[in-house]
Amino acid sequence: MRNTISLFFILVVTLFSLAFIWPNNADEHLPDLPGDLSWPDGAGLTIGEFDRSSLRLGLDLQGGTRLLLQAEVPDDFEGDLTEKIDGTISVLRKRVDGAGVAESEITRQGASNISVQLPGLSIEQARSLIGRTAQLRFCEPAQSALLTLNACDSEGLWFEAVGTVNGEVRALTGAYLEPNTYVSFNEVGDAQTSFEFNDEGAQLFEQITSRAVNNRGKFVGADQIAIFLDSGLLSAPRVNAVIRSSGVITGLTRENAQELVVQLNAGALPLSLTVLQEQTVDATLGADSVSKSLLAGFIGLILVGLFMTLYYRFPGLLAVFALTIYAIVTLALFKLIPVTLTLAAIGGFILSVGMAVDANILIFERMKEELRIGRSAINAVDAGFSRAWSSIRDSNITTLITCFILYLLGGGIQLPLIGAFSAPLVQGFALTLGFGVLVSMFSAIVVTRTLLRTFVRTKYARRWISLGSISASQLDDIADSEGVA
Repeated sequence: MRNTISLFFILVVTLFSLAFIWPNNADEHLPDLPGDLSWPDGAGLTIGEFDRSSLRLGLDLQGGTRLLLQAEVPDDFEGDLTEKIDGTISVLRKRVDGAGVAESEITRQGASNISVQLPGLSIEQARSLIGRTAQLRFCEPAQSALLTLNACDSEGLWFEAVGTVNGEVRALTGAYLEPNTYVSFNEVGDAQTSFEFNDEGAQLFEQITSRAVNNRGKFVGADQIAIFLDSGLLSAPRVNAVIRSSGVITGLTRENAQELVVQLNAGALPLSLTVLQEQTVDATLGADSVSKSLLAGFIGLILVGLFMTLYYRFPGLLAVFALTIYAIVTLALFKLIPVTLTLAAIGGFILSVGMAVDANILIFERMKEELRIGRSAINAVDAGFSRAWSSIRDSNITTLITCFILYLLGGGIQLPLIGAFSAPLVQGFALTLGFGVLVSMFSAIVVTRTLLRTFVRTKYARRWISLGSISASQLDDIADSEGVA
């Protein structure tokens, strides 16, 4: 019964994974069918805003632009540089996402450098997109705005909040914020964002909040002040009283409050960005690299499958089948998370295939030893898996530890005597290898074992199976004593 449940589970997972990774334009990627027949197109998985219709391809496969930026820190800067860099990255990410650039990567490198990878964009487009400094604006509803010259949103619902300082009309922006915004907690422990303006900002904010309080009840949202970063709405809190130099934004979760702190501080003191390096990756080169990588992987799988089948006979054939399931499930996992596939990431996946094969070899060799001492085939299968498990576990754990270290190093780290070190390509390699190792353990321990336990009792298996120490006559004796499925 347990074996039947396992088989059903494996079948469901495999079919779902296969349907999930089936290409959108199947005829472009699969061999031609005879006549007028064509392959059905895949649709991926889309649930609301959750969209996984295609695999995420990195810059080296899709083509685009890679930029290395340096944040210019003012000489008189006194504060947390890490927080400013994180805020700048947050601004860039929102800007890139808002522009509809898919599969972009924005990562920190060293103390003040930022790596930006923008698939599908030229250098000019990339420069135009990220070259602007962050613009933090405070806005009020269109119905109560003194001036309706500069809209904060595309719908025209919010306009820049203005006031007068020394007889001059000014808009309230992040330039008037002190760079000391922080997360605080009220008397009941709820998170809130505390902020402070300089003297001129305090005058403007007092006038703006006074209008909001006076307009309360005249229309919906009359007592709200919206905070925009570029064209993105960060928050639109209600004004409970006239505020001058400092205030708090309540009604936030701890995570949202911390995120707002980073964004407000980034807008209060925007960091200028200088392009240190720029590189264009041709999409044609990326497509050629994908084709060659897939061909190499396919040839490798064929050779591995031939070796396993010729050497281990029927169990080897089952291992090849389990290996196919492993590849399908792993690719589905890459698409579901999603994992950005680069050439290095594909290399990590192909390497994990070798790890999966190694696990099957360990299991089969242990099964041979059990058969040589006279165990039945069924008991040899169980004992072989049990004895091989410790070796498989230890080898895979050490590999996972290595993947973890490579992932941390790839994300950027400050090393003694070396300085800043970062390697995003290494990070992709570590990620795909790590996930591949985890799925390979499932493939060897669950899939291969279930298939062996199912087929070792059948009459069909007696015609095919041979594991060095297993013969058809032995299986006949085992089937007579244990029962044939």
